[in-house]
Amino acid sequence: MEKKTIGFVGLGLMGNGMAKNLLSDGFSVVGFDIDKIKIDPIIELGGQCIDAPEHLASQVDVIILSLPNSHVVNNVVKEFLKLFESGRKDLILIDTTTADPIMSETLATRLRENGIEMLDATLSGTSKMCAEKDVVFMVGGKEKIFKECESLFSAMGKQTFYMGKNGTGALIKLIHNLVLGLNRMALAEGLSLGKRAGFDQRRLLEVLKNSGAYSKAMDMKGTRMIEKDFLPAGGKLAFHLKDVFLMLDLGKQLNFPLPLTSLHAQALTSQVAKGKGEWDNSAIISFYEDLADI
Repeated sequence: MEKKTIGFVGLGLMGNGMAKNLLSDGFSVVGFDIDKIKIDPIIELGGQCIDAPEHLASQVDVIILSLPNSHVVNNVVKEFLKLFESGRKDLILIDTTTADPIMSETLATRLRENGIEMLDATLSGTSKMCAEKDVVFMVGGKEKIFKECESLFSAMGKQTFYMGKNGTGALIKLIHNLVLGLNRMALAEGLSLGKRAGFDQRRLLEVLKNSGAYSKAMDMKGTRMIEKDFLPAGGKLAFHLKDVFLMLDLGKQLNFPLPLTSLHAQALTSQVAKGKGEWDNSAIISFYEDLADI
């Protein structure tokens, strides 16, 4: 894809990093966020802002969304961007949201009927990794459209995987988050057991990192768990709980048992109910500390 104009909606933790990387790679970026303050860093780097999002489709070649969930995505597409009313053809919508796969596929079908193609392009990585262009994209949609957008993904991340039809990017993200979340929970359980047994947690983490038990979650979250460095969050407990509920829904649809994920949902729910939803997802260790009173 040539260096075309990109509309970017949702300039939070992840969106901000992606938009900055696009600007750094020479793309023109027009940003929108309901929180006007979040647009300022993009303007400082040469980006533009738009106050009337319904006009965005007429000014850009591609719109990228970075939003909380599929319900917000549907609302933004319909009520803010008004894509079903725009009459714009040949526009590409890239949704980086951790989405409901069925809702994502349904939205793509509706947009295609209106001449707009959509890719569900989910990410593996934290907001810090996103800012450092160290994320992996997992993309669903028409392969032709994916190929047209490869330079965009290269500008925002280190690697991109094409997964298949619309919805598959969202689906693989749920499986990815399932494994990653359980890695964090297993690490929290091990560190908490070690603390009760009298081990120095830093020494224990060092051993685990250099053993067959290693997982990248140890690099990303181990020190934060030990230091109780839960704010500001790189990824929130409440957001991951939302993802876990999507995983459980998927399990029901496929008649597939998810016993570990069900337990994880209970652990996350207990912490969110205690007012810790805005804490970093490394705070899953607090579930064990509360449970065992350590």
